[in-house]
Amino acid sequence: MLWLANCPTPHRIIPCVSHDCDEVSTTYRPPGCPKPSLRGDGPCACPAYPRNPVDGRCRSDDATTITLAANTTDGQNPLLPVIFRAVGSCAPGELLESLPAGAAGVAGLSRLPLSLPTQFASLLKVANEFALCLPSGGDGVAVFGGGPFQLLAAPPVELAERLRENPLPLLKHPYNGGFYFGITGVAVNQQRVPTPDGVFDLDAGSGTGGAVFSTVTPYTALRWDIYWPLRNAFDVATSGIARADKVAQFDLCYQASALTVTRVGYAVASIELMLDGDRNWTLPGASSLVQVNEQTVCFAFVQISSSMPAAIDSPAVILGGHQMENNLLMFDLVKETFAFSGLLLGIRTTCSNFNFTMGSSY
Repeated sequence: MLWLANCPTPHRIIPCVSHDCDEVSTTYRPPGCPKPSLRGDGPCACPAYPRNPVDGRCRSDDATTITLAANTTDGQNPLLPVIFRAVGSCAPGELLESLPAGAAGVAGLSRLPLSLPTQFASLLKVANEFALCLPSGGDGVAVFGGGPFQLLAAPPVELAERLRENPLPLLKHPYNGGFYFGITGVAVNQQRVPTPDGVFDLDAGSGTGGAVFSTVTPYTALRWDIYWPLRNAFDVATSGIARADKVAQFDLCYQASALTVTRVGYAVASIELMLDGDRNWTLPGASSLVQVNEQTVCFAFVQISSSMPAAIDSPAVILGGHQMENNLLMFDLVKETFAFSGLLLGIRTTCSNFNFTMGSSY
């Protein structure tokens, strides 16, 4: 769901008895979110529950409509601007704490009825799908409504058509609208890492387990019975590289001077996520390691902690932002599928290479 901090006074209130309020009531209410205070006068206002996805704090406030602006695109350039009103929520200014500087609110990219992709599709009469390309630096891009997706390269490369031909199923969580997907195992240098049977499974009853995408989790987080086997296998595969002291949350670190750099990052053993349909998502050095200071590079995976907002339903794997960087991800909310490009550095481009100059709108 969308939310905007510090709504103007007055602002539009959605009546309790309305179709929009019925939709708001289907959104996920995090456990422990406070109940709305009762109004002493005026019409019944539809309550909503804005949540800070970074620190997990939740408040109650008014459901309202929020005016949004975006640009249409032909997949190569931005074209004409469009303005529309979407159903969302007001929020107190305190919920902006821990969000990036300059943030005014949050746009939810879930599978629920009031997510930004679904409202885009309904209001602008486009396909209910979106593409997301997170950068490692600079500007990234999100495109709603389908269509081509071209990045600057030599020559320019169009990615969407190929990805649509090879989708993978999304898994339905019984309680929340997250993007869950199937992992059957992990490998290091194409050697499967031993893990307990069923360790990656999503329980259809309790909703625990499974793998979920999370743009607000900085590094992929794994349950302990997956983290330690993977960490130890990677440790063995990189045993010839000089170690460095641990840094903060990272358990396995290396001396930066001992590593060489390739087009796809540091020259280390690759990690493969083994997916449904005998597909692998390969994570080379740019995805498996992160430079934490001038002298130190660390294994960019952590153990899941109960304090992580994305861990609220106890997944087995939270695929974090670092591992999504410079991968084009496409989600089809009607077919309930997703597709991924693999690391774009391998084809000499990045998510920052979308052409942001305004094109012709012929």
